[in-house]
Amino acid sequence: MDIREAERGFDHPVIDDDTLPAMFEASAERNAAEVAQRYKGGIYDRSLVAEGVIPEAPAGDFADLRYEETQAIVRNLAAGFRDLGVEAGDRVGLFADTRMEWAQADFGVLAAGGVVNTVYSGSSERQTEYLLGDAGADGVVVENGDLLHKVLNVEDDLDLSFVVVIDQPADGSGAAAAIRDRDDVFTLGQLHDRGAEAFDEDAYEGWLDERDPDDLASLVYTSGTTGQPKGVKLTHHNFRSNVNQCFRRFGPRPDRDPDMPTTDTDTVALSFLPLAHVFERLSGHFLMFAAGATIAYAESPDTLREDFKLVEPTTFTSVPRVYEKLYAAVREQASESPLKQRIFEWAVDVAREYERTDDPGTLLSLKHDVGDKLVYSSVREALGDNVDFFVSGGGSLSEDLCRLFHGMGIPILEGYGLTETAPVLSVNPIEDPKPGTIGPPVVDVETDLDESIGVMGDEIEGETGELLVRGPNVTDGYWEKPDETADAFEEAEDGGEPWFRTGDVVEIRPDGYIAFRERAKQLLKLSTGKMVPPGPIEDAFADNELIEQAMVVGDARKFVGALIVPAFDAVRAWGEREGLDLPADDDELCHDDRVRDRIQAEVEAINESFESHEQIKQFRLVPEEFTPENDLLTPTMKKKRRKILDRWSDEVEDLYE
Repeated sequence: MDIREAERGFDHPVIDDDTLPAMFEASAERNAAEVAQRYKGGIYDRSLVAEGVIPEAPAGDFADLRYEETQAIVRNLAAGFRDLGVEAGDRVGLFADTRMEWAQADFGVLAAGGVVNTVYSGSSERQTEYLLGDAGADGVVVENGDLLHKVLNVEDDLDLSFVVVIDQPADGSGAAAAIRDRDDVFTLGQLHDRGAEAFDEDAYEGWLDERDPDDLASLVYTSGTTGQPKGVKLTHHNFRSNVNQCFRRFGPRPDRDPDMPTTDTDTVALSFLPLAHVFERLSGHFLMFAAGATIAYAESPDTLREDFKLVEPTTFTSVPRVYEKLYAAVREQASESPLKQRIFEWAVDVAREYERTDDPGTLLSLKHDVGDKLVYSSVREALGDNVDFFVSGGGSLSEDLCRLFHGMGIPILEGYGLTETAPVLSVNPIEDPKPGTIGPPVVDVETDLDESIGVMGDEIEGETGELLVRGPNVTDGYWEKPDETADAFEEAEDGGEPWFRTGDVVEIRPDGYIAFRERAKQLLKLSTGKMVPPGPIEDAFADNELIEQAMVVGDARKFVGALIVPAFDAVRAWGEREGLDLPADDDELCHDDRVRDRIQAEVEAINESFESHEQIKQFRLVPEEFTPENDLLTPTMKKKRRKILDRWSDEVEDLYE
């Protein structure tokens, strides 16, 4: 049976056409005694703990909340928001890192009838003012005193009626004074207590009944890689449809092998990506709560390895950069001695060969068993030794790296979507994953191609062009931006719903799977007229030991060049093995001829996989990693190419001298 036929015919209580708060309520009733959320102690001064709503978690370990407990918190928060004056359609900002209270506040606002307006925790005062002001936010939930100060510093330009602080401010702090002296600033614990006092079950159910699936649920702002962020309007129906689509792909369908992992009440997810971004909000939040899964909230990106061991998750959603970092950490651990490094490199080669081979045979299977005992099992153990599969989205994952993880018994299912599509458009199914693709479309997503924008290459088997989509999960436009909305859609020749232009060039293969090729706006057009997609070239460096990051340049130039960030620790380790006295300063190391020659050898090896016009002819080493903190990556780890080019404009010009 075709997978999409099986998905379309799948019936389950999780699949419905209700609103998001009604979806949560139904799941909480079905799974009342199951663990809904796990939260870590010793990180935050939680005001819900200070008010006695939840117990303190042990420092460095996780405590549990069951669905009935999370449900009670959400209900009281909803009543608290209503008591503060939130009415249907009012926008409420959520300005915090990913954590348990983010999820509770999200459902609390939605149940009160409000619209959640997400703000990244790393936003500057200027960005905070824009994101809250553009949405016309009536109130905002902030994480702590620092973010409270950002809001209060720009409140004269906003029209806020309240601010809620998740954490309990320290005595004597400015945040504590604001809560004490002002009648419009509260802790989340105080809001909860206010709601508990005002809560009426009939009124609460009335708020939910008043909501319609077509009502606006959230404004999620695009990450701003190409200018000012736009507020994407996403309805309850958009999100709920995507929950259904993803559950049909990953849920316990009767046509699936009983041993096949599924997303259901046994799922334990580790959540750390920004919930302010639509990818984690859907896949690590709405989908998991609908399925009755357990969600554990990681302390931070820096503690993932510790949190994996504590939580022992079955699944994890992330962006390619994190999988690259995970692999780099494993490889670094294996390089403690020359023998361990040789064993690791041998095992990696075996894993890739094993994954690519349909019938591995006795010898390769034996090698794989040895590799498992020596390397793969320890990698899985470091990830909690309970992983069914990972999901990758928000960017292009190196096919080579993806195959390596598969070969080690850690499937990574690559998917694809946009903020405007709530977000999942396609994702690899666990029963038939195909590395190098973003899977077939989910149910009820229709696709078309604008073939005037395409790419050529010997490896292309299907049709290419800009991907056009339509379906129940697709937005109807941007908040108060009619011109941008009109530009984003194209009338359909069949007279049906208009097509949304994704801006991404893809290949639709004969087997129905989609392969991502490049952002249309990022295709490099050389002065020779040749079109070069930079993504595959950059992905080829993903598991390179000596290279941390690469960005390909060359638009309107004669040839392809690159800015390369060395993996400084690995380069110095190489220098030590070679008996070289390399500079301690990163900037000086980037100008060391011996280092440049060594990196040149890596570039030449990667060039062999590309056509002549796609090969990197010149590169410059730069001493600073691209990160969200230095504003060279978005919060979801996409390169801000324009800013990177501005930062190293002299080096780029020097490439073409």
